[in-house]
Amino acid sequence: MHKPSQLTLDQLHRKVIACERCQRLRKYCETVAREKRRAFADWDYWGRPVPGFGDPNARIWIIGLAPAAHGANRTGRVFTGDRSGDFLFAALHRAGLANQPTSLARDDGLKLRDVYISATARCAPPANKPLPHEIANCAEYLDHEWRLLKRKRVLLALGKIGWDACSRATARHGAVGDASIRFAHGAMRRLSETLALIGSYHVSQQNTFTGKLTETMFDKILATCNQMASES
Repeated sequence: MHKPSQLTLDQLHRKVIACERCQRLRKYCETVAREKRRAFADWDYWGRPVPGFGDPNARIWIIGLAPAAHGANRTGRVFTGDRSGDFLFAALHRAGLANQPTSLARDDGLKLRDVYISATARCAPPANKPLPHEIANCAEYLDHEWRLLKRKRVLLALGKIGWDACSRATARHGAVGDASIRFAHGAMRRLSETLALIGSYHVSQQNTFTGKLTETMFDKILATCNQMASES
């Protein structure tokens, strides 16, 4: 069993924001924040690692890939300010898990109910592809969240990278389940009597614009998560 930390969520958020472990990622995020995209020229980019966000009492824990260069790296909140977030938060709102369907900025009044959202890598990576050692550097933050999210019942992994990160985290905490169950959209692995891992295609523009992931498909995943969280 992984040794638990004694951090609070607020302390963890500060620790994530101050992280300097991956120099390639820090340099990239700072460069993007300085050069900006023309459409966001008037924005003061966040440009730092992005902490998790949501309900501390969440039973559904969503784990994505990484902040987008002009999304969360700009706004400072996970899945906020890009097309992936547009799709995700609209779905959470339809499912009754968010008080509004949009996520535009840290001060926009968004509140999540029964959901907490994290990223596998906390810094925006070039080409949206964190390197294995960069993912490993962030694993400690998932471990902290594992301890702090005491009511978690469902881990919803967005994409294979998120699934693999969840699988490694569950193994570190002694909740492996049937490891032969691999990532697929709708895959489900029981980790214990009260905890399950569910997979979904990532809510990336690449998937949602091509129809690989539709609103109906994702709504069904969230309904399953809601049901399993309520039953546990």
